[in-house]
Amino acid sequence: MGAKFGPAGNSESFAAMGYKKTIQVPEYIVRMGLDAYEYQCGRGVRISEEAAREFGQKAREYSVTLSLHSPYYISLSSIEKEKRDGSIEYILQSARAADAMGAQRVVVHSGSCSKISREEALELAKDTLKRAYQALDEQNLGHIHLCPETMGKVNQLGTLEEVLELCLIDERLIPCIDFGHLNARTFGRLNSFEAVKEVFDKMEDKLGTFRMRQFHSHFSKIEYTLKGGEKCHLTFADTIYGPQFEPVAEMIVRKNASPTIICESAGTQAEDALTMKQIYCRQKEQD
Repeated sequence: MGAKFGPAGNSESFAAMGYKKTIQVPEYIVRMGLDAYEYQCGRGVRISEEAAREFGQKAREYSVTLSLHSPYYISLSSIEKEKRDGSIEYILQSARAADAMGAQRVVVHSGSCSKISREEALELAKDTLKRAYQALDEQNLGHIHLCPETMGKVNQLGTLEEVLELCLIDERLIPCIDFGHLNARTFGRLNSFEAVKEVFDKMEDKLGTFRMRQFHSHFSKIEYTLKGGEKCHLTFADTIYGPQFEPVAEMIVRKNASPTIICESAGTQAEDALTMKQIYCRQKEQD
């Protein structure tokens, strides 16, 4: 098994290498030395079922593991019922597209908690996720794993503890641990092996060994402010903000985990994903 690595969407090098069409992505991924890809539906699910099937077929030909990022405007914890109901519809649209392309995982943002307490926001998000799985089951999409994501801004629902709590609702939920987001919302505290080990230990303690080993992940270096947290995504050229991938690679090997690690660097996501893969492979050889 082992970890899989790939970019979120296309790096600048995709066009620079002469590629133009989405159907060419799997070839590019393999050419870059990677084996995973997260299809971006952040601004809405706009891919047709036919195009999704063709893309999935091409990904299988190249042995590229696909996941899908659902729309950014999903809010599981909105105080407006219409928005929560709408979010379930967006999750269904995302799951249909994911299923058509053979992707097993859909990453979901949990929403904000700026107008209510974190506890109230968490309860609303739990209810929305429960209803989302009822809807998925009704449409024979219950095999799709929803992946609630840890978020980078302080006023967003999505601390590590909150995401793990959401994942307790249903065993099909897999946490999306965004190490850059966790580092940003804690103002740089994810800066040691011990801090990273704590993330893995909490995951295992709360969700069990199986789900900890299968976790989904985003990784990038992220600039943050000491007031709000996440400001913007950087590249691995950053030497100021972090976090570093080495402790994560060490914990993946120690825990015998097989996560999918998706890089969200700004424009160099495929290149930085390859750097992470190389760090991980070196760690495996040392073990």
